[in-house]
Amino acid sequence: MHLAHLRLRDFRNYARLDTDFAPGFHLLLGDNAQGKTNILEAVYLLATLRSFRGVGGAQMIRHGQKGYFAGGTVVGGSIPSLSLAFSMGGEGRGETAMISQTQNPSPQPASRLGGEREASILTSHGGHEIKMYWSVRERKLALDGRPVKKLADYLGVLRTVVFCTEDLQLVKGAARARRRFLDLLLAQTRPGYLPLLQRYMRAVRARNALLKHRSTDEGALDGFSQELVKLGEEIIRARRELAPKFSPLARLAYRRISNDAEELRLEYQPSVKKDFAVELAQSRNRERTYRSTLVGPHRDDLQLLLNEKSAAQFGSEGQKRTLAIALKMAQAEYLTGLHGSAPILLIDDVMGELDLKRRSGFLPLLEQARRTGGQVFMTATEENWPKELGTDLQRWEVVRGSLVAPK
Repeated sequence: MHLAHLRLRDFRNYARLDTDFAPGFHLLLGDNAQGKTNILEAVYLLATLRSFRGVGGAQMIRHGQKGYFAGGTVVGGSIPSLSLAFSMGGEGRGETAMISQTQNPSPQPASRLGGEREASILTSHGGHEIKMYWSVRERKLALDGRPVKKLADYLGVLRTVVFCTEDLQLVKGAARARRRFLDLLLAQTRPGYLPLLQRYMRAVRARNALLKHRSTDEGALDGFSQELVKLGEEIIRARRELAPKFSPLARLAYRRISNDAEELRLEYQPSVKKDFAVELAQSRNRERTYRSTLVGPHRDDLQLLLNEKSAAQFGSEGQKRTLAIALKMAQAEYLTGLHGSAPILLIDDVMGELDLKRRSGFLPLLEQARRTGGQVFMTATEENWPKELGTDLQRWEVVRGSLVAPK
């Protein structure tokens, strides 16, 4: 799988961009605030429909413009069955912010969505064309010239893993960041997980709305409680099954880049200890006080332990940074193992934070990408990328929202 073409209109500081990319390694060179990370953000957006910077659509519109367009041509990989008529979500709320949905505000002309030409179905080399438009009033997503109906049918068309400074929140941040990490991995690899999660979060929001009323409709509350338990048990089961498959990969990745300095252990910690229905009923009095649903997978966590101690509480900054990178390496290897091809790797200037020995831990992952014909995008302010971490680089100069291949 690789991104063969990227098209941007009014995205961040790019007024207009049309660039072809070959498989292999791409190094984006430039000073700060020139637009290097914006390229990575656009690729990640096409894959997951959200920014890895944790911002909404409005923040990605070029200053003074009404909306942005992002599109790309993907070659290789596999595609789920297509459905029709989907409207993209807005800023994103709650646990499904990475891929949330809202009602379609109004029809969107094809010319507005597709730029200068109508969308076309790519047939050569298993290629697929993605087109998305976002504004405050209009959001559109099309695949091979056809509007997408279900997000579950879209995720997996383009698979990416990003390495960036924001990854530290996986270790240092609240449990929500780690839940989102698990959920995105499951949404990309387990059919039906995303709709299940969306239905569960709708039930949580509806139940919370009832709990906020002084006079609660007990019948309605019981109905949503039953829905919560039914859906929640499936989510817990999926997360519990993922943990022992993912944990060894994370452990090995951490050993590679830490030189066996500490032993990593991942422990899935569900909010529900034994019986969801019983524990939910037992929490009813506390729920009336806090006016919120206090038990369920929306409160799960993934405990990260170094030598059996909490990495968040006792780990050094270097250990936390190493652990965050190890989690992303494991994510990439997990996706590669399931699909047979490496996801596109987006590496945003994180190598400067690691010494040479720790950077060499990336070698197996990059070699895997090379063997499977994968694609890697890396950013740097100067050409100090270690030679052993990537030969035959395609170098690009990024200057004030323009991308140029040096001659």
